[in-house]
Amino acid sequence: MWQFVTLCSRLTHNLCGAAGRRDADSAGQMRRIAQTAAVSIPLSAVPHERRTIRRTPAPSPCIRIGMELAKSAAMHLSSIDPSSTSPSAATSAPASPVTRDWICPFCPLLCDDLVVESREDATLAVPDTECPRLAQALACYGSADAQCGNSVDGQDADLDTALASAARILASARRPLFGSLTTDVAGTRALYTLAAGCGAILDHLHGDAMSAATLPLQDRGSFFTTLSEVRSRADLLVFFGCRPSQRYPRFFARTLEGTQQQRDLVFVGCTPDPAASSLANARIEALLPDADPFDTLALWSALSEGREPGALQDDSTGAAEALATLQARIAAAHYTVLVYEPAALPGPHAALLIEALNRIVKAANRTVRAGCLALGGDDGALTVNQTVTWLSGLPLRTRVSTPARIAGTAPLDYDPYRYRTARLLAEGEIDALLWVASFAPPAWPQALAEDVPAIVLGHPALAQAAKSRGGATVFIPVATPGIDSGGHLFRVDGSVVMPLAAARGAALPSVAAIASRLAERLHAQPAAQVQP
Repeated sequence: MWQFVTLCSRLTHNLCGAAGRRDADSAGQMRRIAQTAAVSIPLSAVPHERRTIRRTPAPSPCIRIGMELAKSAAMHLSSIDPSSTSPSAATSAPASPVTRDWICPFCPLLCDDLVVESREDATLAVPDTECPRLAQALACYGSADAQCGNSVDGQDADLDTALASAARILASARRPLFGSLTTDVAGTRALYTLAAGCGAILDHLHGDAMSAATLPLQDRGSFFTTLSEVRSRADLLVFFGCRPSQRYPRFFARTLEGTQQQRDLVFVGCTPDPAASSLANARIEALLPDADPFDTLALWSALSEGREPGALQDDSTGAAEALATLQARIAAAHYTVLVYEPAALPGPHAALLIEALNRIVKAANRTVRAGCLALGGDDGALTVNQTVTWLSGLPLRTRVSTPARIAGTAPLDYDPYRYRTARLLAEGEIDALLWVASFAPPAWPQALAEDVPAIVLGHPALAQAAKSRGGATVFIPVATPGIDSGGHLFRVDGSVVMPLAAARGAALPSVAAIASRLAERLHAQPAAQVQP
């Protein structure tokens, strides 16, 4: 039996150039959604078996639209749009050394209440804000960034030489991988065009966590909520196996701090988050902190469907009674939010846990209001996944190619298991790597074979590592969105696209600008079909 589900990627009016329409959000409220792209995708009815979706050589109208969009880097945007892939939008220096209401790009919360100072030595500071994650990220920027140069095979090179070398690598590759992909909307769109020209596989640095969240959505759907609804409506928050402030230090400040509403915070499967103790009008408790998460959700799922606690086996731990009490509180609450972190759940079967959480929330919505809030999408992961889905109708871990590139194959091939970066490298299935790291300097995996050519569009801190790798390595420094260029990112709840303003404006090209120039050079290469 085949089940048809709809994957939606919502982009704002200025990114997609389409009028908004009314649509129901995940919690049931009517709100304005600027653009919705939807395709029906057949998936196996058996949860979490290997899923491979291959398009036929005669693609559907949605796929044809996606491929046509891939051919146009500008996508009909005006030249002043900060998401434009044109080089003119690559770098924008701030008018003042102090930027107010600056949006931090280093965390998917996208905090927009910050004041950032750009100092004379090209360092950055955000005073009066306690966020270890932001402080660690800003420490990577300094005066040497603007002087960082390109390199080819361990030797300094000008930009044209680096672009020519990178284009030759991609033109001769039979199975390239575009990995890490820590970039913004404009960068993703330009990289998608480039990937279509060379038949590349797309995967993100946090692809495992993104895939774990995507698979349950494909199988059964989900009820989502937003940060504003958490702040204004939620009176019961259940945190499953996570303490948000460890990864997202300002989570409670952005969602609950400063409100007068009485709330209950229940931490299931973990101890309470210490950062929550400073909240006023909040009752905090822990439930089954040492229990196995799979056992906990098995019992909880049964209880959410109306099973009696006495009919369930819980090894005399009292887990069934405790979860039954929690389920009764959910039924009595005005609005319940279930918070989890895909990256914090135990692998490799985190998708099963997320599916169970979605099922519990859906069962609650038969009688009351409830929603899920997945904390993830770091380093642009959510943004890249949304943008790729909009362009192709398929999420990350998709191979993209123009029909003429690879003879006898479909233009799109989605496989969340086969196209996992770690597996591709371990099995030696790629012959070129394009590594994009514009937010932070994570180096390419050590599993990358020395004889595999690598193109690195990265933070200046990666320059020396690229030189040390030596042969068949091209390095081009790029701007960080929100630091040295503008851009757009999706917020953690997936409902808002935030515009980024450059806090510093060092003379570095954006990922979008470099990818667009590479696509032009690749298109100019002699046409030659690659055999599958």
